[in-house]
Amino acid sequence: MSHRLAARSVTLCYDSRTVSQDLSVAIPDGAFTVIIGANACGKSTLLRAMSRLLAPRSGLITLDGEQIGRLPAKQVAQKLGLLPQSATAPTGITVAELVARGRYPHQTFFRQWSLADQLAVTNAMQATQVSALSDRMVDELSGGQRQRVWIAMLLAQETPLLLLDEPTTYLDITHQIELLDLLSRLNGEGRTIVAVLHDLNQACRYASHLIAMKEGRIVAEGAPRDIVTEDLVFDILGLKSMIIEDPVSATPLVVPKGQGERSRIGTST
Repeated sequence: MSHRLAARSVTLCYDSRTVSQDLSVAIPDGAFTVIIGANACGKSTLLRAMSRLLAPRSGLITLDGEQIGRLPAKQVAQKLGLLPQSATAPTGITVAELVARGRYPHQTFFRQWSLADQLAVTNAMQATQVSALSDRMVDELSGGQRQRVWIAMLLAQETPLLLLDEPTTYLDITHQIELLDLLSRLNGEGRTIVAVLHDLNQACRYASHLIAMKEGRIVAEGAPRDIVTEDLVFDILGLKSMIIEDPVSATPLVVPKGQGERSRIGTST
């Protein structure tokens, strides 16, 4: 299996706080990889490092066999697109203008805006259902609308690798499923997708490859039906659960046990 994007023995830190140490992982080409785990376990930190937003204290992040930190920014942006957890748009920018910024990595002194650029922007806006918002100011939009606009900008970038940190944030359940269906289609067309998701059942349904993290370490990796067990869910989340088969997708479905049944028994008359 080939791996265009990989981390080798990296130590990831914020100032003096170490998040991950001696961490190695290779993203399978052509896979829909989802990183799962509890809050503050290192999921977003790993994604930031692999997108060059965070330089490792030690070790290497490689893209196409080269150290990503040594590559020109435009070259990285032509290969890898990132949707960060909290993206901020400049004030006074319209939706169409923001989505068009996804085409900047393809612009040069000799190659300015083209029909191909316009088509990429149009297709991205249609795919994320934001075409009707084209002339609206981004800072006037709801959180869910803004999230879809940022995803449109990422799609307009037309990179073979897409990294998304909690892309379903602010989206209602309908738009969550529409977005994940869209990412699944893009993956089927050959793009490598890497996403951080909190919803285990969405991760199991859409991912072809899962990376489970705990306290900065990778504790399990593989296809959802191969690694998702009651023990794994308890290990990474401290949650007691049952694993059954999703009746729609035939993937693992995590059913939390919780205290609901005990509460109902205690209050019955």
